Amino acid sequence: MAHTEKPTALIMIFGATGDLANRKLFPSLYNLYAKGKLDKFAVVGVARRSLTNEEFQLRVKESVTEHGEAEANIDEFVSKFYYHSHDVTDSSSYIALGKLAEDLDGHYGLDGNRIFYLAMAPEFFGTIAEHLKKDNLTNVSGFKRLVIEKPFGHDLESAKVLNKQIRTAFSEDEIYRIDHYLGKEMVQNIEVIRFANAMFEPLWNNRYISNIQVTSSETLGVEERGRYYEKSGALRDMVQNHMLQMVSLLAMEPPIKLTTDEIRSEKVRVFRALRPITGEAVNDYFVRGQYGKGSMNEKVVPAYRQEEMVDPDSNTETFVAGKLMIDNFRWAGVPFYIRTGKRMKAKSTKIVIQFKDIPMDLYYKPEKTVNPNLLVIHIQPEEGITLHLNAKKSGQGTDATPVKLNYANKGIDGLNTPEAYEKLLYDSLRGDATNFTHWDEVALSWSFVDNISEVWENTKEPSFPNYESGSMGPDAADKLLEKDGFFWWPITEIDVENC
Repeated sequence: MAHTEKPTALIMIFGATGDLANRKLFPSLYNLYAKGKLDKFAVVGVARRSLTNEEFQLRVKESVTEHGEAEANIDEFVSKFYYHSHDVTDSSSYIALGKLAEDLDGHYGLDGNRIFYLAMAPEFFGTIAEHLKKDNLTNVSGFKRLVIEKPFGHDLESAKVLNKQIRTAFSEDEIYRIDHYLGKEMVQNIEVIRFANAMFEPLWNNRYISNIQVTSSETLGVEERGRYYEKSGALRDMVQNHMLQMVSLLAMEPPIKLTTDEIRSEKVRVFRALRPITGEAVNDYFVRGQYGKGSMNEKVVPAYRQEEMVDPDSNTETFVAGKLMIDNFRWAGVPFYIRTGKRMKAKSTKIVIQFKDIPMDLYYKPEKTVNPNLLVIHIQPEEGITLHLNAKKSGQGTDATPVKLNYANKGIDGLNTPEAYEKLLYDSLRGDATNFTHWDEVALSWSFVDNISEVWENTKEPSFPNYESGSMGPDAADKLLEKDGFFWWPITEIDVENC
């Protein structure tokens, strides 16, 4: 499909009074507009509450001012925003929305192109999609695309039901399932690091790599999301989507071409090669944790079970560490370790590729070993790449000492680095689905995760809470790697230097 650089479309945002629209979508649309990347467009905000167009436009303006950088053309931008008070279960409400859409399409010359963005509670996704079809909103002369937020289902069965509902109104190539990690600059950089560097691709296999670690740690607790989190937990909230997506990019074979279909098909092959973990094996490969109270920034914070809307005897995990094995020719025997958790020591998303030790250490001394070579991909909060090598210190000795080669995606390079949502919105408008999740990826990742969920939900974890807020998770996560002769590389550079 041709990707137009200046797309034309009517964008309908369902859930337009919510937090996501306010913090991410409005500022991202404004950034695209300010950079001249949006040509002819209009936005309809759809939500339950009653607002006038003027009140809605004021909200959009405040959102851009608070979460972005508003310039002189902000008034012209918000003039293209309209509001529709909506009942997601009522056909007459959709018919009125359809009439407004047609009027705006004619007024702004939008060529019958429509983006439906569902930024609301997932239980309404299927209902909305079915109504859009039944009430003729998808009957357009241009393109129609559905952009949908996670979670896509609660398990494989519910995901299948939801997919069937959505597919009544949209074909697979019209469905854009957002995983905002795939919009991050350095996640997209994984492919470039691998496939554009002659020094890495020949080494990217089990002959040279000993293990790969993917960490995504948060300092926040569940905050006001207790009710959602009780149903989800870290496994469904983070592992099923973000963590497995990053693993698939690290492990995929080089695609024939850098096209959406070829990249997705290589990612799907990784998911198919994931070793299934079932029954008692779950406890050998996966560790779960739940935060207790602790101190963060010199302030005492409550345990998960003391948070609002959380069961005081909750069995829900706020931390997951796991060992994934990819049973194919390239990766046989190489563990991919993942960990993610809330209320951890630092906010960080980082990938560490640890290369195997050299066969004979000429520089071995009883008091000192040579550090392994590491390639570290920093995704957040800082962005960049660090290569850990060994070199000789200046002077007369021949001691090998660790040195770091750094590339930081900040300063001049980072000034124009777009936010993940800005990138993904632009891609959906242009018809580029490369950084969105295909149904096959969703289904395979759910089938992998469901086996673990089943074991955890049917066995009460007696040790909860088992890690203190402000720590790096439960001791069992360290033992998971110790069994294989490895340890977690620290997530802060200061700690790495002290290893």
